[in-house]
Amino acid sequence: DGGGRPGEALPAGGLSAPCPPGKELAVGVPGAGPGGLPAGGAGGGGAGGWGPGRAGGCRGMGAGPGRGGCLRGALSAPCPPGKALALQVQVDGSQLSARPGVRWFKGKWLELGTKSGIRFQCSETFDQDKKVYIFELLIGKVVIGDRGDYRCEVTGKEKSDMCTFSIDVEGLGLIKTWALLVGGGFDSPLACPREVQVEEKKKKKKDEEDDAFPPEIWELLKGVTKKSEYERIAFQYGITDLRGMLKRLKKAKVEVKKSAAFTRKLDPAYQVDKGNKIKMVVEISDPDLPIKWYKNGQELKPSAKYVFENVGKKRILTINKCTLADDAAYECAVADEKLFTELFVKEPPVLITKGLDDHQVFVGDRVQLEVEVSEEGAQVMWMKDGVELTRDTAFKYRFKKDGKKHYLIINEATKEDTGLYRVMTNGGQSEGELVVEDKQLEVLQDIADLTVKAAEQAEFKCEVSDEKVTGKWYKNGVEVRPSKRIHITHKGRFHKLVIEDVRPEDEADYTFVPDGFALSLSAKLNFLEIKVEYVPKQEPPRIHLDCSGKTAENTIIVVAGNKVRLDVPITGEPAPTVSWMKGDKVGAGAETWAPGGRGLCGEWLFTDTEGRARVEVHPDESSFVIDSAERGDEDTYCITVTNPVGQDSAVLHIKVVDVPDPPEAVRITSVGEDWAILVWDPPKYDGGNPITGYLMERKKKGSMRWMKLNFEVYGDTTYESTRMIEGVLYEMRVFAVNAIGVSQPSHNTKPFMPIAPTSEPTHLTLEDVTDTTATLKWRPPDRLGAGGIDGYLVQYCLEGCEWGGLGLVERCGFTVKGLPTGQKILFRVIGVNIAGQSAPATMGQPVTIREIQPKIRLPRQLRQTYIKKVGEQVNLLIPFQGKPRPKVTWMKDGRPLDPKEVSIRTSDLDTILFIRSAARHHSGQYQLSVQIENMEDQATIQIRVVEKPGPPVAVQVKEVWGFNVLLEWQPPKDDGNSEITGYTIQKADKKTMEWFTVYEHNRLTRCTISDLVMGNEYSFRVYSQNICGLSDTPGAATPVPHPWPPLGIIFKPLDYQEHDFRMAPRVLTPLIDRTVVAGYSTALNCAVRGHPKPKVIWMKNHVEIREDPKFLMKNSQGVLTLHIRKPSPFDAGTYSCLAVNELGEALTECKLDVRVPQ
Repeated sequence: DGGGRPGEALPAGGLSAPCPPGKELAVGVPGAGPGGLPAGGAGGGGAGGWGPGRAGGCRGMGAGPGRGGCLRGALSAPCPPGKALALQVQVDGSQLSARPGVRWFKGKWLELGTKSGIRFQCSETFDQDKKVYIFELLIGKVVIGDRGDYRCEVTGKEKSDMCTFSIDVEGLGLIKTWALLVGGGFDSPLACPREVQVEEKKKKKKDEEDDAFPPEIWELLKGVTKKSEYERIAFQYGITDLRGMLKRLKKAKVEVKKSAAFTRKLDPAYQVDKGNKIKMVVEISDPDLPIKWYKNGQELKPSAKYVFENVGKKRILTINKCTLADDAAYECAVADEKLFTELFVKEPPVLITKGLDDHQVFVGDRVQLEVEVSEEGAQVMWMKDGVELTRDTAFKYRFKKDGKKHYLIINEATKEDTGLYRVMTNGGQSEGELVVEDKQLEVLQDIADLTVKAAEQAEFKCEVSDEKVTGKWYKNGVEVRPSKRIHITHKGRFHKLVIEDVRPEDEADYTFVPDGFALSLSAKLNFLEIKVEYVPKQEPPRIHLDCSGKTAENTIIVVAGNKVRLDVPITGEPAPTVSWMKGDKVGAGAETWAPGGRGLCGEWLFTDTEGRARVEVHPDESSFVIDSAERGDEDTYCITVTNPVGQDSAVLHIKVVDVPDPPEAVRITSVGEDWAILVWDPPKYDGGNPITGYLMERKKKGSMRWMKLNFEVYGDTTYESTRMIEGVLYEMRVFAVNAIGVSQPSHNTKPFMPIAPTSEPTHLTLEDVTDTTATLKWRPPDRLGAGGIDGYLVQYCLEGCEWGGLGLVERCGFTVKGLPTGQKILFRVIGVNIAGQSAPATMGQPVTIREIQPKIRLPRQLRQTYIKKVGEQVNLLIPFQGKPRPKVTWMKDGRPLDPKEVSIRTSDLDTILFIRSAARHHSGQYQLSVQIENMEDQATIQIRVVEKPGPPVAVQVKEVWGFNVLLEWQPPKDDGNSEITGYTIQKADKKTMEWFTVYEHNRLTRCTISDLVMGNEYSFRVYSQNICGLSDTPGAATPVPHPWPPLGIIFKPLDYQEHDFRMAPRVLTPLIDRTVVAGYSTALNCAVRGHPKPKVIWMKNHVEIREDPKFLMKNSQGVLTLHIRKPSPFDAGTYSCLAVNELGEALTECKLDVRVPQ
């Protein structure tokens, strides 16, 4: 709007300034008076409003108090390409002591100046009457690359301001001229019919060129993807100018057409978190037009997933509960026009809900590492010892997914597979250790020698630790083959060889050899021949054993679980009655077995086929059988045979050996950062054989995987377990081992956590001391560890004595009471947590227990002269010490302080001197005294209050010669209570009266000014300077005319032509075809040279890439880089880089292939 009401402020949204073709445009900002109002009023010309012309500007540098009043918001200036454009700013210089500095910027950082090219010309003038600086930026031959935002920054010594402009180079046709002036009026726009006719001729010529080819040919050419198709189409339709056709086609492809159907387009890309919903909004020109939505080329239909909304002219597509399947390219079509966009679905962090367990396997075993994550179908990465595992690098690894569970499978483990395995997701990681050991086979039950009779059954049985181990049986070194009479079985850990109907030729040595192990088990089969002798019918009963006799004993050792069979030959006529008795009841008849009925004392009778322990009766022998020996079967057994002729008896002792009981009282006695001490008691029952050692295992709490800690038996009952992770709960158990085998596991230890004591406390200091107390303070340890800290232990001792401790202190401070007065005492503090005590933090020097003498702790900055400017606050905080509270006294130059000008506040630990507004008379020496009875400490503080100096005096021109002037002056009478650090000299031509700085920080009281113009009259002024700055007023010298040079001297400038450095863009390094993996960010690089600096346009499939968050474009010294963040298969295609300046353009292309990992 050109005019306004008086006193009305301009709007903050920006102004529009159209320009006719071929004319120059001056855009400026009206100055603002105090309060933000325009410097002039409104309306109709005159001194109060807007007016015509190319002047305009920013009257901000002296417009009012504080910052100047530039209009907030941008000025929009459309201009056709190829024409000139001028941007103009005016600055009020009535209150400026010197010429302000001006800098022009394009965009945010690009500064325009002499290095930007000859098209950008900066100029400045000074209106002596109005005291106004006029700064102008002239852009010759505006090109498309000149569009954008421009900024002008004006900076003075104490004030600054800026204004912004926006240039649009795409506007054509009749453009009006606006002039913004300070103190002018408003005039109607100027019409330029000649330029309009020129534009219409160009447009008509362009239409004629477009008519040279039928429209269907252009549509056919725009759809071509292969370059070879261009020649075929040109030959088919009789087009001879192939090069011209390609140039016009190239321009047609990059031409941005304004949409007729859409008034608001889709964004280049959308991003949404997985599970959330996203809305895509377009606005169409006609609400009756039908609209269709497509996903990857497939039309979308309304559903609960896809919701279509019509709100006026807005068309909204809502996608509910977005999944990874919704990450695709979307298309909106109205009639023949289409809009394209992409949707990126961001996955939430994948967390590990169940981590890896430690595994301990043998060579050749199958290993399966399992982890469970929070999302199904999530991507995980497996690593071994920090190296990623893939199918390409190691074919032995197999990866498997099952819902939320992921598996790493090793079919046949080798010792090289031992290591630390790690699985990583984008939200966490887990580690597990795999230990692969050589196979070690343990014999749990050896085979025993057998003695059998003819036609009986012989059974050899052994047990090994591995159920999968197979083996072979040998007879006297010859492999035994199964037959009808010989049976070989393998069930679990047990291997059996059964021989039916034993014959004399079966007597031999039998051996079992496990496959793959250097181990063999041997036993002998003895064949018992039966000799038939004639026995008289009347014969006393007799037991035929080597141990016959009532007092003889024979010990039989049997392994628990094995079968016991005692075959006792007996004779007697008539057939004797056999009784078996056990233990202390021998002779008392307490437990008697008799075939066919109860014993003499009524004990339980075992029949031939009943019970675990039974008696078998044969014609010439009695057999006592226990099918599976138990620990309770160990005792003394007595067999008694009786007939009418007499009685005989024999005693046998059965000893049952077994694996020992589990160890008892398994416990953890101490822990460290990665270790723990395990202690246990030996088992009460050793299984009948001495304990040979122990085996230990551990696991993480909650896991089911136990890991062995030793493979060789360990003889002691105390074991140190290492290589544990601090802060993780563990459990441990112990097995006892004897010659028979391994016991059952002991009870698990209580869950424990490897933790280490903390480091020593830090910054131990003495805060206060009296005649009987000392107050200590410290800070927590630097390293607490997983155990945290439970408290602190404070200890003290006299020099040369032992340390004495106090109770546990929770806070980082403690007052030790009841100390002997005058003694020197050492103090130390120890951190305590569940892991124990830390190293002590000890004070370096002993503390003397007595009242503190007065002492002033003067800050370092007050030990030298303290300087403040006039008007500033003086606030000095000076700490001191002393017990009891000392008396504090302040003096200045030996006299007491005036409480009206200086405030003093004193506490137990410090004193404060405060001056609200410093003046020159506050300078001087301040004495501080701290006194306790007859003890006193003093300190002196030097304060100097300074201000700006006065102007130099007696400034005069001493001599003038050639192009030079000698200027001298005297130092100022008032140096501002600070030494003069230098002088600033300025000159001004009488014609313009613009002051320019010649010298700054000149130390001497004279200087020589050179490079003056012959015949001009100059004025000079000098400012004095100290640490507060320049003096407010300068010392001025009278104007001095500069003499003309002697006649006869003529300057002839050299005749030469300036070199033209301009050049069209040229590709130095082209783009290269690339193949990348989906999900891993990549970058495309090329190098381009050109002057002026070309504008760079990146395109994908010949469509310009604009402000897309997926792409990041960089330009560093001509090296162009396009970063693509986590590309997907939809990002594959042809990428182009186009560099354009006023002299031409350059194009380079490449193909990007995105591969999805299998």
